[in-house]
Amino acid sequence: MNKNSQNVIVLIGAGSIGQAIARRVSSGKHVLLADIRKENADTAAKILSEAGFNVSTTIVDISSRESVQSLVQSATSIGKITGLIVAAGVSPTQASPSTILKVDLYGTAVILEEFGHVIEHGGSGVVIASMAGHRLPPLTIEQNKALATTPAEELLTLAMLQPDKVENSGQAYMMSKRGNSLRVTAEAVRWGKRGARLNAISPGIIITPLAKDELNGPLGDGYRRMLSISAAGRAGTPDEVATVAALLMGQEGAFITGSDFLMDGGVTAAYWYGELSPNA
Repeated sequence: MNKNSQNVIVLIGAGSIGQAIARRVSSGKHVLLADIRKENADTAAKILSEAGFNVSTTIVDISSRESVQSLVQSATSIGKITGLIVAAGVSPTQASPSTILKVDLYGTAVILEEFGHVIEHGGSGVVIASMAGHRLPPLTIEQNKALATTPAEELLTLAMLQPDKVENSGQAYMMSKRGNSLRVTAEAVRWGKRGARLNAISPGIIITPLAKDELNGPLGDGYRRMLSISAAGRAGTPDEVATVAALLMGQEGAFITGSDFLMDGGVTAAYWYGELSPNA
């Protein structure tokens, strides 16, 4: 096969959720797996390769536009980019507020800008956001528009994102994930002009190695209470997230773009209107 005739799925973030999505949508396509840590990418690539997928790897730092541009060049040298899975980021327990905003908010915005220039007609993208974005109190119309449409290079200068407004990592994470959702809606307009679609998924507690660490860490009791009170009464699995992603990226989801799908087993519903409410 001529390499430039290949359809390429770009997976950014080698974790369990990204891998599960790639397995659902990448049969017969080339997977370019990018992660900030080479060992993570290589480990995931081995798993996918042994399952029959055509995989190559590269390193990317999504907080650097130059690094993302290099990833785009690598992907287009392989073939036509028909799918993008954005599953990279840092959690509140891993990083400072400034790092979370730089990686999760700015990094995602840069990815969507750069890949929006090259995504093929009929292509689709999925961004993994978080239920945390749905816990943030409502923002003003002006704030929503700023998070959705401010050019990435100006995003971190917004007054609402300064240290006196975003005081801790949890708040930075919620703001970043709300921003991801809004950015997907706005970018879906530009992607649509290329005949491509873009959506977000906001998972709740999904059992991954990181989630297991969180459940066994200092915040574990709170997480377990969330799960016990939620309608589902349990955590989710990467494969359940992948089922939604496969719908969004496939032909059965061809009428869906610019949307954010909250899938958290009912935790957010219980937070706003049930027993998890701060006022309950």
